[in-house]
Amino acid sequence: MKKILALGLSITLSFNLAISYPAFAILERNKQEKTSVLDYINFEHWRSMNDDYLTDYIARAVNNNYDIKTAALKMEEASINVTATRAGQFPVLSVIASPAVAKMPRTTKSEGSFALPVIASWEADIFGKNWDKTKSAKKLYKASEFQTQVSDIAIISLVAGTYYNIVKLDKIIQIQEKLISDRENIYNIMKLSNREGLVSTSDLILAEKSYVLAKNEMLEYQKLRQSALNSLAVLIGDNPNNTSEYKRTDADNLPNNIEIPNEISSDIIINRPDYKALEYQLQAAGIDVRVAKKEFLPSINILGLMTFLASSTFSSMNWKNSLDLAAASVDLPIFTGFARIANLKFNKNKYEQLLNQYQKTGLISIQEINDSLYNLKSDNEKFKNNIKALEIQEKDFKLSSSKFNKGVISKLDLLQQRESLLYMQKVTLQSKLDCYIDKISLYKTTGARI
Repeated sequence: MKKILALGLSITLSFNLAISYPAFAILERNKQEKTSVLDYINFEHWRSMNDDYLTDYIARAVNNNYDIKTAALKMEEASINVTATRAGQFPVLSVIASPAVAKMPRTTKSEGSFALPVIASWEADIFGKNWDKTKSAKKLYKASEFQTQVSDIAIISLVAGTYYNIVKLDKIIQIQEKLISDRENIYNIMKLSNREGLVSTSDLILAEKSYVLAKNEMLEYQKLRQSALNSLAVLIGDNPNNTSEYKRTDADNLPNNIEIPNEISSDIIINRPDYKALEYQLQAAGIDVRVAKKEFLPSINILGLMTFLASSTFSSMNWKNSLDLAAASVDLPIFTGFARIANLKFNKNKYEQLLNQYQKTGLISIQEINDSLYNLKSDNEKFKNNIKALEIQEKDFKLSSSKFNKGVISKLDLLQQRESLLYMQKVTLQSKLDCYIDKISLYKTTGARI
């Protein structure tokens, strides 16, 4: 009896090791092959911006953003699916303990028995169907890896875009404060002039209206900034109540010269993570079509059985009371209600859909990169023109200030000139930050490969 139990234990142990080893090997290999998030989001690109606040927010998003964490879990789910699919290539072993008590007719004594069957079954993968299923699962895992990259790059782009939007609004609010102060002074001057009969009541009303509208614009800018700060908090996995502590650079510290590539290599397009993800999905779909065809082939199953049947006292559990069986079967379904035909058509249809999507993504990639590059060049040219216009406006304001000091023009004329200067500052700031947003768009459309 001791020998029999030892034999059963050794069989179970060897089976568990046989199943666990492939799972362990796959998970370890995936862990080694997994690309660092900081690598595929091109963290060095953000370091080159020389903005420690920005890189800090990006690092916090990498560590704390819940969408990034969810994407990582989805990739892990795909890895687990590879392990589960690969298990179909190995035999299944089970041990059943079956005690029984029976009383036969015309007897007064009950008879006890104890059966301990060990059953092994395995589908011989002669046609490679199960192996193809494993290869398909591996392709889907690679697709999941690239889909994770797509998601993470999009989130990092959103973090950077939100950050620069906040920087822009900070500066606009500073300019708006000066504008409100000037319009208040203009309104006060107009009130005094109206009392003296120098300006009409209509002009006074227009001055008051401009002053009120400027304050309303300030409220709108403040609302937009707070909304952007709240969005940034969610993106970096922080409580929005902490936004008052968020630091950022001044818009004036952002370099005016933005590096713009003259052209984009076609290698970048074909290596975009969304393009690569579809490529692996297409390969998996092709394998699934092959698996669907192999479903028409017979299944060859091998069965092994070893059982002991003894009395309830275990005294008779020995080799004489054992039953050993080895058998093989060929299973070829003749009619399944056209299920296999439908499954083949379904997988072919899925393959065609993915092929069309794959080809479309290639065209969209070219369009998006061309649009982003064109917008960056165009907005950069506009920014340069606005800088020249701002310089002209500053010279004009200096001239007006000189005239005011000499008493040639009134303070009202000077304030109106300064309002034009502040407006030009806002326009130039907007065009400058547009270039930074365009650079982020180019970063995203190239798959972080700029």
